[in-house]
Parts: sequence; C-alpha cells; structure tokens
Amino acid sequence: MHLDTFLFSALLLLLVTSVAVALFKHLGLGSVLGLLVAGIVVGPYSPGPYVTEHVEDVRHFTELGVVLLLFLIGLEMNPGRLWDMRREVFGLGSLQILLSGLVIALYMSLHDYDLMLSLLIGLTFALSSTAFVLQLLLERGEIASRHGTTAFSILLMQDLAIVPLLAVVPILSDTGPLSAEVPLWEQIAIVIGMILVVWGMGRYLLPYALNKLAIQGNREGFLLVVMLAVFLSAWAMDQAGLSMALGAFVMGMMFSGSSYRLQIQAFIEPYKGLLMSLFFVAVGMSIDFASLFQEPLTFVQHIIAIVAIKLLVLFLLALAFGHSKDIAMKVSFYLAQGGEFGFVLFGSAVTLQVIDDRTFIMAVGVISATMLMTPLLVRLSDTLSQHHESRTSGDQSADETDEHGEAGKRVIIGGYGRVGHTVAVLLHTSGVPFVVFDTRPDRVAQGKQDGFPVFYGDISHGDLLDTVDVGRASLVVLTIDNGPTALRAISHMRNAFPHVPIISRARDLEACGHLVSAGATHAFPEILESSLRLGAIALQMLDVPRDNVDLLMRGVRNDNYDLVKDDAKKR
Repeated sequence: MHLDTFLFSALLLLLVTSVAVALFKHLGLGSVLGLLVAGIVVGPYSPGPYVTEHVEDVRHFTELGVVLLLFLIGLEMNPGRLWDMRREVFGLGSLQILLSGLVIALYMSLHDYDLMLSLLIGLTFALSSTAFVLQLLLERGEIASRHGTTAFSILLMQDLAIVPLLAVVPILSDTGPLSAEVPLWEQIAIVIGMILVVWGMGRYLLPYALNKLAIQGNREGFLLVVMLAVFLSAWAMDQAGLSMALGAFVMGMMFSGSSYRLQIQAFIEPYKGLLMSLFFVAVGMSIDFASLFQEPLTFVQHIIAIVAIKLLVLFLLALAFGHSKDIAMKVSFYLAQGGEFGFVLFGSAVTLQVIDDRTFIMAVGVISATMLMTPLLVRLSDTLSQHHESRTSGDQSADETDEHGEAGKRVIIGGYGRVGHTVAVLLHTSGVPFVVFDTRPDRVAQGKQDGFPVFYGDISHGDLLDTVDVGRASLVVLTIDNGPTALRAISHMRNAFPHVPIISRARDLEACGHLVSAGATHAFPEILESSLRLGAIALQMLDVPRDNVDLLMRGVRNDNYDLVKDDAKKR
C-alpha cells in the first residue's frame, strides 16, 4: 500500500524513526541501527505501508549528509593533532585497514568477485563504526582508557581512509564522469586541478567573505556562505569524476586551523545530523530481505568470516605495537564490526553500477548484523579479560584520572574584551587551560596575537556549547558586556549542563539579580566592584588599617552588597 499524501508519509516516517531510535538507544544498540530498522519498516520491501518507491532518489539527496559529515571530519583533521597520534593513527590504523582489507579481499575473491572489486569490498569491510564504537566507549566510561584511545586512533585513520576509498569508486565505474576510457594521467591531472581550485577558494576567498560577515554580525549570511563553500567544493569534485565528499573533506581541512572552526561546526552539526539520519533511513529502505534470505548460508558465512578476520588481524597488530593481551583483545572486539561508512561506499558503488544490487543487499545486511553483534562482543571481551591477569588496569585508571583531571580544570570564557583578556592572562599565568569565544573578529585576531586560544563563536548559541563540550568544563566565565546575550548563554548552560558553575560579569546590581535568577552561580557588578576598589584605596590612604579595610570589603561582598545597595537604589 503506497501512501501518496506527502504529509501522511512524513508523519509515518517521523513516528517510526522516533520509536525505533528511542527503542534501540534504550537497548544500548545505538541510533544508527534504529534508523536502519525504521527504514526497513517504511521501505517498499516491507509488507506494510511505505513512504516511497523512489528509494534511489532519496538516497541521492541524503548523500548531502555524507558531504557534511566529511566536511566536519576535515575540520577535525588538524595536522598537529594527527602528528601527536602519528604512531597509532598512521602505523596501527593504516596496517589494520590494509591487512584486514587484503585478507577479506582474498576471502571475497573465493566468491567469484574480480580482483579490484574484491579489494574495494575488503577495504570497505575493514572499516569500523566510529559513531557506534565511540558511543559505547562513552557510555562505559572507557574513552580515556588505553584501549579506548587506541580504538579512537584506529577509527581516526579509518575516517581518513574514507576519502581515497570514495575517490576510487567513480574511477572503477563505467558510468561516472570519469571512466576507464579516460587516461589515468588525465584523471590524475583533473583531480589535482580541482583540489587546487578548492584549496585556493578555501585559503583566500572564503576567509575574506566570512570575516566581513562576522564583522557585520550576519549569522544567516555566515551560515549560507559556509554551506555554499561546502557544496561548491563537493560539486567541483563531482565534476572531476570523484566523490562529492572528497571536496567537502578538503574544504574542511582548509578551515581546520581557522578561528571560525568551532562556530562553523556548531552551525553545520544539526543539518548533518538530520541528513545523516535520513541517509541511514534510506539505506534501510534499500534492504530487500526477501532477496537476502535467498542465500541465508552465504549471508551467515560472510558475517562469521569478516568478524573473525578483523578480530585476528586487530589482535595481532595491537600485540605487535606493544599493547598487552588484555588491551589487544578489547580493541579487536570493539572494532570487529562493519561501519556506517560502508553504507556510504556501497551505496555509491551500487549507484555507479560498480556492484550489483545483490552484492549491495548482502553487504548492507552483513554490516547491520555485525553492528548488532558489537555490544555482545564487548561483553564477551569483558568476560574473557577476567580470566587472566591484567597489569594495565591501574595504568588505565591513572590515564583516565589524568585526562579527566585536565579536562576538569578547563575554563571556558565568553568574551575577549578588557575583562576577558584580564581573566585569560590570570588563568594563563596560573597554568589553567582555557578557551575563549568572541563574536568580534578583531578581538579574535588580537587573542591569537596574544598567543591565547581565542575562537570566533557566539557563547549563547546552544549548538556551540555542545560542540565545545561545556559539560566537561570546571568553570564558565562570562565577561561579555551584553545583558541579553549573557542571559541566553546562562539559560542554555543551566538547562543542558546544570552541574557546571558559571560566574558572570554584570554592569550593576539589577543586572546581577537577572543573571543569578537565570542560573549564574555568581554575578559581580562591575560598577560596584570598581567603586569598592576605589573606596578601599581611599581608606588606606587615610591611614585606616589594611586589615580593617579588607574585612570591610569582604563583609560587603559576603552580604551581597547590602551595605551599599540601599544607597544605590536612592540614586
């Protein structure tokens, strides 16, 4: 039964996805599987009502979510960060992809796939689920453990490997803009030319445009220009015959060192989340279980073989890189599943007719099943680790304490005017890590010149607060001289992160009252504090003992300025 009413179809989609995501999150299986199941339910291959028969068109549109996702990955790929993790990212991560991919490719070649296609399938199955694994690590409080950081390093390399893998798919296709008829040197020249165009646009043109819009305070224009840059770079790569996501990734890399990076990420994240959710739904709608269960033995055989290969390769590589058996086992069990990027790669491959529908259905089914198995595999690794001594648990706890301790001392400052600069200098002198946000590009530039981590960003923007992980900060200091903005920021933070203390600057006692009512832990009236400081100096110059002056000032502050409040009201 096909429902032609667009509104009813939208309601059906929202209802099913909401229930499925809530259920799978509750079961600890992650939202991705929930979205896949929702897609299966509302897809044309289900026995009940379905949203649309044009699944391929839906999948093409939702690939924009993949474009935004690769752009955000590019934003995170700061060369300095990669260099610090270079051994495990480029060493362990690269070897895991290559060795797992080669062994899986050898296995796939036994099923009548040609060499190049087997290699593509093998390398794709070698990837794991970044979103799935990191969510499990966070829920179990193991993100800072040794196996957590090792798993993250491998996942980081896998994210980087997406780019060349996506670039290879159109080259293998006879239907894409570039095919085997085009000489390889010409393909490479076109690719390099397009990368240079995107690089030039991201290096010179866009920073100038964003700086002008930031000075004007034009948030809508800022967002639109960023989106234009992402999709323009994606279009350029698509015209060169490569994946759209490659262009988005390069553009993201261009902004990875920019002071606008965090605000751009905050703007893009909601759109990426929505489009990626729709993408997974579209993938689920593509699964034809009737066709899949025509070869049930092959399906189960693929699952067992791929998981076993990844477990063995990961375990041996982790041992070779000096990790204990306990750490190696946990890393291998965490990363034995297929990844969500497999949906992207296989979806692109079936669209360009690199693989047929039968292979696509089988591949998506295998990835979904291995992801479903991951929580069980993790629990199995816990059980196995209890049967032998582990000398790393004490080190892991120390690592977690150190990392959380560093994160716990982090301070977030809103505003880099004269007050914000003073607070930053004091924190820097005391060795306390901090990050500053300001909406004026000239102040951001001054902060960079001062050698401080100052970024462009609106501290009252809820998505920015999520992006910078305010929940793990030990303190937020608001020094902005704008009452409504400060109130919005405090309201967002108090609702989302009620445990984080907030101290704020205020112009007077009335403003203090509003900020405290909104949720500020402390608010300090700038005018009264200046007056108290002036009065204290005057008393000392009149030979009043310093201890008496300090006691008087402390009493005024402890009594919430009651001594001077009435006088302030009379003026």
